[in-house]
Amino acid sequence: MKKYDHKKIEKKWRKYWADKKIYKTKEGGKKPKCFVLDMFPYPSGEGLHVGHPRGYIAADVYSRFKRMNGFNILHPMGFDSFGLPAENYAIKNKIHPEIAVKNNVKKFKKQLELIGFDYDWSREIITSDPNFYKWTQWIFLKMFEKGLAYESYEPINFCPSCLTGLANEDVEDGKCERCATPVVKKPMRQWVLKITDYAEKMLEDLKELKGWPEHIKEAQRNWIGKSEGVEISFKVKSQKSKVDDIKVFTTRVDTIFGVTYLVIAPEHPLIQEKTPSTSDVDGKRGEMGVELKGVKAVNPANGEELPVWVADYVLADYGTGAIMAVPAHDERDFEFAKKYNLPISNAALVDKDEAIKKVNGKKKINYKLKDWVFSRQRYWGEPIPLIHCENCGVVAVPEKDLPVKLPKVKFYEPTDTGESPLAKIDKWVNVKCPKCGGKGKRETNTMPQWAGSSWYCLAYIMRGISNPPAGRAGFQFPISKYKKAFQHWMPVDMYVGGTEHATRHLIYARFWHKFLYDIGIVGGKEPFAGLKNQGLILGNDGRKMSKRWGNVVNPDDVVKEYGADSLRLYEMFMGPFDQMIPWDTRNIVGVKRFLERVWKLQSKVIKSVKSIKSQENSKLESLLHKTIKKITEDIENFHFNTAVSALMILLNEMEKEDSLDAENYKLLIKLLSPFAPHIAEELWSELGGKKTIHLEKWPEFDVSKTIENSFKLVVQIDGKKRDFFEVPAGISEDEAKDLTLKRANVKKWVGDKRIEKIIYAPNKIINIVMR
Repeated sequence: MKKYDHKKIEKKWRKYWADKKIYKTKEGGKKPKCFVLDMFPYPSGEGLHVGHPRGYIAADVYSRFKRMNGFNILHPMGFDSFGLPAENYAIKNKIHPEIAVKNNVKKFKKQLELIGFDYDWSREIITSDPNFYKWTQWIFLKMFEKGLAYESYEPINFCPSCLTGLANEDVEDGKCERCATPVVKKPMRQWVLKITDYAEKMLEDLKELKGWPEHIKEAQRNWIGKSEGVEISFKVKSQKSKVDDIKVFTTRVDTIFGVTYLVIAPEHPLIQEKTPSTSDVDGKRGEMGVELKGVKAVNPANGEELPVWVADYVLADYGTGAIMAVPAHDERDFEFAKKYNLPISNAALVDKDEAIKKVNGKKKINYKLKDWVFSRQRYWGEPIPLIHCENCGVVAVPEKDLPVKLPKVKFYEPTDTGESPLAKIDKWVNVKCPKCGGKGKRETNTMPQWAGSSWYCLAYIMRGISNPPAGRAGFQFPISKYKKAFQHWMPVDMYVGGTEHATRHLIYARFWHKFLYDIGIVGGKEPFAGLKNQGLILGNDGRKMSKRWGNVVNPDDVVKEYGADSLRLYEMFMGPFDQMIPWDTRNIVGVKRFLERVWKLQSKVIKSVKSIKSQENSKLESLLHKTIKKITEDIENFHFNTAVSALMILLNEMEKEDSLDAENYKLLIKLLSPFAPHIAEELWSELGGKKTIHLEKWPEFDVSKTIENSFKLVVQIDGKKRDFFEVPAGISEDEAKDLTLKRANVKKWVGDKRIEKIIYAPNKIINIVMR
């Protein structure tokens, strides 16, 4: 028997799969569809470390398993190549983003191909490809036509380091998500998408997502943040103020008589009027609050004059940017009142409807979710396809002129003027208005990184339909060309990725998909029916893998030394898929030995006409059926670590046999094949397989052979385990009691005491309760 040589075997079968186009998705046919999708990576210069492939391997195991179960699989891969990560890498390394992306994609693909994924690479997409982003621009224009895209000059989150505006979702604890620089509020011209128009739909439709983890749905609910309450106007008393009233949103109008002061956000219009420069207020933010001297607000319920304070715990972009403080009924208000020695009223609560009438309040629904700031003042992003005309205002670029391509530039670094670097390129900026033919200027802001990833799942489907002539890769108008395919493949059946996308990406993608549903492009309300999230693989020091800590492990090195199948199997075996776990290269040795044992087991194989069905009442037969059942259920539920454990248990039993029936060995190889596709393919070929194992039928189990004939009955006395013994499965309660009371160990613990009752849990436990 030849030696197991993972390098030779894996190279051989990767070439075979590519040459024979084994994983190329076929359109049509009678097989049920299964669309398996990975959250595609942005191609950083560092390449993959061993933490990245965990989700990809899981999706690959699942897609291979579903293919063997008779499904027509769509499992594509692409690259999220626009945005700040790619541009910042390019700036750091003094290379143009387009060249950096091209090099990094090449590096990523090489790494991914080494691991042996079943991707249909003919459907590859790259978001910075003009043939891709012309559709991103097209969708934006449809939103513009429907009034969902609008120009705004409001203060937004601005990162002084990245020199660009940010959406709320890009800010974590007041800092830029990318560089951790504290953001500032800065009035800027930007384009905004009215995602709030879809807030209620996104909340309501979460109920339909049965295949999503509950904690992800809860994260979405919290981010959208629906609040039902009342808006109340408090009149302002001030000789200098032109602001007539302060509008407050509250969910506790019944506490109106307990209000002792008002608090407004530092960005509130009253602050801008009182102090045109808000530096005094901002300077106080670390101290929590400052009173506005000379300003009082009148409680509409009782006419009481209240002080007005400014505090940073009130957010300008939530509700009205002002709150009524009721220290007796709110812990945060109480702490603030104690700190600044403000009054605390114990006024009684009033009927809510009565209170609403008394203060002339208006019932209102507020959302924490705010409209999506869609502009970036950077170069590396999709140009926004709009033209500013001196006569016509803002005009859409005609569909026939899409895509609006990024101009080729030598210098693309961000400016500190609040404008994109594109604003300096006169030849690109100055154009004729498509409406009147007059002078016009292109929009110079670009789209955020999240634009392309909000619809990319549809692009994979489009790639399978277009079949453009050579040299014209891309998607062709009109969109109606793809509707039938969208109806067939969508929604995505299983979407796999990290929990870091629980809010931003998933909310944005759901919003875009619902818009496309509303205009008749797609047939379903939701893009992703099933969702699974992987836990991080940490460094062996327990910290997140990073060059900074020197704990990064390169998968290329692991594949070279131990093989891709060992890497795949280890990442699925190392722990529950959704939990964080540290990497330990020492443990991969055991997985490699397991594969070597599977390889050596072929020496025991005898070819005969016997099969699993003909081996009556054998211990191995029962274990085989139980293993098939367990692995089938485990893969469906993404319990990969216990599936691999079941394979190891089966191998242990097979090794005890003097000889092994070929059919039984084939079953082992089939069960192993989604996890370790290369060695499974080689062994299948050695056993005489005429076609790839990955197109074989998944093993079926006989339910009757998975039922235990006996079980261990645990005996408890007053809730404490005192004994256990083997009894026949299905034993009656009377039989169980009789056998238990005859046990010497039970007699010892019971002694002369009286038994009050005996409780029997069938096939599990019997509990004796003493007086």
